[in-house]
Amino acid sequence: MPSHLSADHPPAQPPGRGAVDALITQARRLKGDVDAVRREAQDDGSDPRGRWERALCDLALHQLNDLDEHLAQLRDGPPPVAVFAGPEDRPPAAPGGPPHGEPLGRVGSAEWNLLTDEATWSGELYQILGRDPAAPPLTLDELPSLVLDADRPRLTSMVTDCLVDAKPIDGEFRVVRADGTLRTVHMMGEPVLGADGGTDAMWAVLRDVSELRRSRRTERETRDSLQHHRHRAQTEHRLAVEFQEAVLPPWRGSARPPHRGHPGLDLAAHYLPASTSGLIGGDWYDALELSDGDTLLSVGDLTGHGPTVTSEMAMLLGALRGMAMTGTGPGRLMDLLNQLLDATAQPALGSAVCCRYRPATRTLVWAQAGHPAPLLFRDGTGRVLDAPDGVLLGATSSAVYGQAEETLKAGDLLLLHTDGLGPRRAGPATVRRLLGLAPRLGGARTAQDCVRTVVEEFGENEREDDACVLVARIV
Repeated sequence: MPSHLSADHPPAQPPGRGAVDALITQARRLKGDVDAVRREAQDDGSDPRGRWERALCDLALHQLNDLDEHLAQLRDGPPPVAVFAGPEDRPPAAPGGPPHGEPLGRVGSAEWNLLTDEATWSGELYQILGRDPAAPPLTLDELPSLVLDADRPRLTSMVTDCLVDAKPIDGEFRVVRADGTLRTVHMMGEPVLGADGGTDAMWAVLRDVSELRRSRRTERETRDSLQHHRHRAQTEHRLAVEFQEAVLPPWRGSARPPHRGHPGLDLAAHYLPASTSGLIGGDWYDALELSDGDTLLSVGDLTGHGPTVTSEMAMLLGALRGMAMTGTGPGRLMDLLNQLLDATAQPALGSAVCCRYRPATRTLVWAQAGHPAPLLFRDGTGRVLDAPDGVLLGATSSAVYGQAEETLKAGDLLLLHTDGLGPRRAGPATVRRLLGLAPRLGGARTAQDCVRTVVEEFGENEREDDACVLVARIV
């Protein structure tokens, strides 16, 4: 490696210029493809995954920019490192802007002659380090004056290893420019050996990698944030499942109710989680035998997902059970639940159906709060029960909830469900599909067979939201 390049002796044109041009074209095409992916990546400021994707794309673009400029330098050949007689011969700073306005990834070069204590810098290095091009280049002893205090030992160690033990330099340090800005510089260098094998000089290339390091730091921080988000989501999911399992009847899923059962009813229910989200919602179903022999049937749904909503659902269901045990009718229950939601610290909306079945007369008294009405299947056909008045729970403190009454027969099938069973905004279509199951439900032997038919029709993994289905056969 030569110790000096003179302005009077420019280097020869490097071979393979056509091949390098082809590589430059490929690099620029790839940059366009990556930039297109970056624009498609979502980043609304709150989603950790979107920030992570954009950070990776930014990093890839920085690296491709570097590759593009390095290939251009390879094609054009290295710029001469001129040896100036004095400060008056040095080129002036670029007018209209600071001397350090170098594009990302530009590479500067330097050589320090140990025999003459002379230093030569390329113009790019002046811009990288934020130095006035009219100033003389810094010697190896002076170079640490630009370096951040914490990084000076690292630079000193690298230079000493190179000069004393002829080890190549490959490391980074931070420099403080004259304007106070902090930049990260990657330095790669080699000793220049004399005829006697001793070190006569040190040659190095220096590259500003500040933006690259910033991108990698952003990527790392975003990745850490994403991992934290995933861990928190997993914890929330576990808590929500534990809440749900503690609150819903022990025969949740596809099991049968306890052996003592409910008077005059064959019951089965199923909870169907959403397929598009790992979060548990506020859906519930319940069947409670009351002290007078009646049975309370209910399904409902609170808006939202996660432990907070699940805990509010648990509160609401606990209140519903407690008030029902006092003999409170379905309409009054809806009114009291509405007042309870209206008084909570965090306002919430919910829908519900509450039915009280009296086996002695096979009478069903029910009320609803903005919820799909129960479906009644009899003799192979199905219909929607006429709904009494009732708006969403928590919508208004002045809501009034009516009651309706239906006389049932042995063999009748009552189906209660939440609106997540079908696609969003497809309530009427979901009801039509359920009513279309009438022949199959009529031929089912048990309530559990009926639930299995509904689950098969709507699929275990096709919902945008959680859903519950509760079936009661009159016996």
